[in-house]
Amino acid sequence: MKILVAEDDEMAINLLRVTLTAAGHEMIVANNGREALEILRSTTVRFVISDWEMPEMSGPELCRCIRASEFGRYIYIILLTARNQSADTVEGLSAGADDFLHKPFNREELAMRIRTGERIVSLETRDMTIFAMARLAESRDPETGAHLERVRNYARTLAEDLARLPEFHGTIDAAYINLLYLTSPLHDIGKVAIPDHVLLKPGRLDEEEFEIMKTHTTLGAHTLAAAIREFPEARFLRMAQQIALTHHEKFDGNGYPDGLRGHDIPLCGRITAIADVYDALTSRRVYKSATTHEVARSVIVKDRGTHFDPILVDSFLRCEGEFKRISNRFADNKAIAA
Repeated sequence: MKILVAEDDEMAINLLRVTLTAAGHEMIVANNGREALEILRSTTVRFVISDWEMPEMSGPELCRCIRASEFGRYIYIILLTARNQSADTVEGLSAGADDFLHKPFNREELAMRIRTGERIVSLETRDMTIFAMARLAESRDPETGAHLERVRNYARTLAEDLARLPEFHGTIDAAYINLLYLTSPLHDIGKVAIPDHVLLKPGRLDEEEFEIMKTHTTLGAHTLAAAIREFPEARFLRMAQQIALTHHEKFDGNGYPDGLRGHDIPLCGRITAIADVYDALTSRRVYKSATTHEVARSVIVKDRGTHFDPILVDSFLRCEGEFKRISNRFADNKAIAA
């Protein structure tokens, strides 16, 4: 990992270089805060270690400038300081620092704190990777607009509502809701393997074409299964696979690909099903116009217990105001918000 060190003391620079190089990191040096900002604007560095006291721009001032700038990525900052008063800690955290290390620092402690920062940076990288994968699938369909943003927000809204119900205590918590928000955009990842003459057909699919289209569920699940084999501890991949495979199953067993029924359908798949259908109904496609919220609502209510889990339909009705707000917020020229 590239680490930018903002430091004007040569002895400290040398000690940091020995420590960082031994840990396998590449070190870039800036002798003051202004130089550090210029380097951040021209490179993709994600990690900064900055001295507190520097000429031209102090460490806290550098933190404030980094947080105020639009770098398009989160930059993790450790402040090095000889100060140890609580007021200094408050000042540094308020300026935007993520962590502190007191001088003279211990090499093992520095390495540990860098590993902590790497985990945080990797979480953002994971999130960006998930959405980039989803965008890859959506990029083949010029009709979808802000579909991914709407679906992930609808899904999160439903999950937050369900979390308040006693029967979901222990099942839906903050971590579950976050994973659902992250992975629901991957529901159609299998569409990358659907032939253009089916995926991009300007009209309704015939029976044979629809059978081909239905395979996007299993294709997506197989793709994610391969990733799971490489990264078996990645919980988000398992939820993504469940969603990709089951978001077209129906509560009465008449869905695809496996005809699962009721609670045999994973909860994340049942939630994404309502989010996906609502957005499909209220979005315009080549073969259909967009409906109003009221029409989409009536369809979902009519399919309570057949297509959709009754508990989730009740949740949708409690949350329909938020659904309309999400639709408005992420509206595009191919979607309506009624």
